[in-house]
Amino acid sequence: MIRALVVDDEQTARERLRHMLVAIPDLEVIGEAADGVEAIARIGELRPDLVFLDIQMPGCSGLEVVASLPQPRPRIVFCTAFDQYAVDAFELHAVDYLLKPVNRVRLAHAIERVHEAGVPDTGIDNAVRAVRSATTRLLARLGDRYRVIPLQDVLYFSSEDRLTSLHTRDRVYTLDPTLNDLEERLDPACFFRVSRAVIVNLNAVTEVLPLTGGVAEVVLNTGARLEVSRRRVHDLLDVLAGVR
Repeated sequence: MIRALVVDDEQTARERLRHMLVAIPDLEVIGEAADGVEAIARIGELRPDLVFLDIQMPGCSGLEVVASLPQPRPRIVFCTAFDQYAVDAFELHAVDYLLKPVNRVRLAHAIERVHEAGVPDTGIDNAVRAVRSATTRLLARLGDRYRVIPLQDVLYFSSEDRLTSLHTRDRVYTLDPTLNDLEERLDPACFFRVSRAVIVNLNAVTEVLPLTGGVAEVVLNTGARLEVSRRRVHDLLDVLAGVR
């Protein structure tokens, strides 16, 4: 049984797709979401096997939703009314791409592809990498709420006891993606992993202080100091100098 989530900002589109999915054997629609922020919350809550995901939505695009998800991600079928995304979607080897209004034949074909044992997940990983340079925001948790955090507000990301944190000047938020996921998504021209536990916003760095033993510290514009591991010091200096 495939457990599916339907994500679209148009209620009529959600209702139409749900109506067609009900007739498909071995598939259960377990929920809906009306925008990208709600989609991330529902995916985390329901853990669907498959997500039918609109691309253009207010606040957070479908690709940004995918990029915000930790591994392992559910299978994704993109749905959109804009055919200019079709070529990009197939080049990314997504599980499938449905153009609205979705018809039953194409929907059945998409479900068949999901059932195929050999369908790769690499397409979604490629999609994440494809949008990293265009990513301008992240979704983070503060208590029981999700907050949209502009990337320019991020000082650094840290990980401790399998918990990922996003640090701004005045708050610390919780993230679902691991540092490895974030490293894949973020633009390497702006963010650098200074150690196994920290990714820093290079625009927040004001100093690099070499220390004994080959390690170093970065000083941020807030005065915070973060350790740089020995093997990453030279790479950090090269990036800050524009060599890489």
